[in-house]
Amino acid sequence: MWFKNLHIFRFLQDVAVSTEELQENLTKLAFHPCGKMDMESIGWVSPLGHNSEHLVYSVNNCLVFKMRKEEKILPASVIREFVNDRVEEIEAQQMRKVRKREKDGIRDEVLHDLIPRAFTRSNYLYAYIDVKHGWLLIDTPNSKKAEELVSFLRHTVGSLPVVPPKLRQNMANVMTQWLIQPNDCPADIELGDACVLANNDGAEANCKRQNLLAKEINAHLKAGKLVKRLALEWNDRLGLIVDDELVIRRLQILDLIKTQINDIDAESFEQQFQADFTIMNAEIGTLIERLFTIFGGEDEEVYKKML
Repeated sequence: MWFKNLHIFRFLQDVAVSTEELQENLTKLAFHPCGKMDMESIGWVSPLGHNSEHLVYSVNNCLVFKMRKEEKILPASVIREFVNDRVEEIEAQQMRKVRKREKDGIRDEVLHDLIPRAFTRSNYLYAYIDVKHGWLLIDTPNSKKAEELVSFLRHTVGSLPVVPPKLRQNMANVMTQWLIQPNDCPADIELGDACVLANNDGAEANCKRQNLLAKEINAHLKAGKLVKRLALEWNDRLGLIVDDELVIRRLQILDLIKTQINDIDAESFEQQFQADFTIMNAEIGTLIERLFTIFGGEDEEVYKKML
């Protein structure tokens, strides 16, 4: 089990939650499927799958958990079609125009009829609290989904003093300098073949499968664009795309880690999960600490003001 993305949140206080306490809180809001008239349902499920009752898995001083969100699929075009059919039927039978207020009532009736028959789809989000480092890490590149999990976890446990990391240096400026002066790039960081460049006016250049030191890239930089996202390889261990807000996308294990994983001889899903997570947590922890250092470290004064 490897995270493909990383949304990082920093605890403003020492993490003071036990496995048992978190298990108890999550159990109160365990997932239940959508009711007949519900459009969505959110709850906690086991990170180990359907066969486990444990909503929290503790490994390597980390607490792993998983959120499920189920939504009814009811496209606006379908609702509109049913509403229009009923409006046309009324107008034809009663020889009159259906006004807006009545049409709104018809829409409510259509929803009442369609919601129980709608298909559902589910999305899952893995996350874990790294007690040692004071981090909450969520496997999504989507800020809205990350904030939804944070909000639901805060609702579940009652208090969750977390914020995105506040770094001393501007990440966009630092990464842009790497493309302008490659020698400024740290020795354990290798530039990839993709980036997104943007200026203050919102103009973007999305570059894929390109030499990032090529003249075309440099021309964008000279025109005032800064790096918004940058593909990197770290220490021959992980590949990633990092953006100017420290959101990590497309996290990939490289050959050194693949060999390590392939050598695991697990006898059960739980053993494999534990082994994978132990390796992943160690690599991610080292990577995040390294990125913090590269970008000047965390701004503790900002954190103090938030308390």
